[in-house]
This record gives sequence, structure tokens and C-alpha cells, in this order.
Amino acid sequence: MSLARWDPFRELEALQEDVNRLFQESMARPRRETSAARVWAPPVDVVEDDEKIIVRAEIPGMKKEDIDIELTGDTLTIRGERKLENEEKKENMVRVERAYGRFQRSFTIGVPVKSNEVKAAYRDGILEITIPKSEEIKPKKVDVSVE
Repeated sequence: MSLARWDPFRELEALQEDVNRLFQESMARPRRETSAARVWAPPVDVVEDDEKIIVRAEIPGMKKEDIDIELTGDTLTIRGERKLENEEKKENMVRVERAYGRFQRSFTIGVPVKSNEVKAAYRDGILEITIPKSEEIKPKKVDVSVE
């Protein structure tokens, strides 16, 4: 049995070589665009008071025709597709950071609403959906009588 002198730096060098090799192999492989890389969802704010629920979605650069809003039961669904501008210049793009493609957001309302009075407006890149609450859910003040 022979004793070997332990050199912690030799082990660190071996670890660094392994990590470098891992990165070199991953960079050498061509990157494929996966469907997960193309999925995006616009940020949304939801505000509720006694009378209504307001949903605001940030979707700049879209046309009215590219937005679909559906209220089924107590589920609100917002769908759409933001298309890449000037698709003919796609090969000349140096950097693309804005999200493009299809999106879908669904929300459970959780309270009875007047579905026939739901309104949507789109201005300055913000989609605002106003959902009035049903009369049965609104708080009612009960007077106390003195006898």
C-alpha cells in the first residue's frame, strides 16, 4: 500500500475540464427551436370591486382581429397571436427579444357575472375586459330596526 499526496487543485482542474467539455459539446450541437421557446403569455392585472371585475392584459402591437375573448361559465379565456412584423426581413434580424406567436390565458372568475354585459376595449396596447357582477353577489346593506 502506497500513500499518495492529495492535491485539491488537481481535482478542481479536472472538474473545470469536465465543465468546459460539457459546454463545448452543447454549443457544437445545432439549436432547435422548441415549442416551449415560442410559448409566451402576456402579463395581466385583475382588479375587483363590489360592482365588477376588470382584467387588463398587456398585448401591444396587435390588431383587434388577432384577439379572441370568450366567457364560458365562470372561465374567461383570452387568446391571440402576435405576428412578427416585416417577416420578409426575418433573415436580416440581429436580435429578437419580443415575444411572438400564439398565446392563451384563462382565468376562473369564481362569482356569478352578467355575461351579456361584458365589455372589452383595446387602446395603447392594453386590452381591458370589464365583467359586471351579478346582482345576487353584490353586497346588500341590511338595516337594523330598533324595537
